[in-house]
Amino acid sequence: MSASVGRITTVSARSDVSFEDAVNAGVARAAATLRHVSGAWVKEQKVEVTDGKITAYQVVLEVTFVLED
Repeated sequence: MSASVGRITTVSARSDVSFEDAVNAGVARAAATLRHVSGAWVKEQKVEVTDGKITAYQVVLEVTFVLED
């Protein structure tokens, strides 16, 4: 029987467009640096507000990647 071991790292990403765009940017950046990214959990979401309007979307992600043998 084979097993795999993963590790979780925290990534924060920001977008002026949407939460979805922030998540995509965070996962893409993590995948550019880490090998074998297998998933991500959105741990936190928040918005920046200026003059009563949302100006940015921020997410904190827990990114999982599988460790190599």
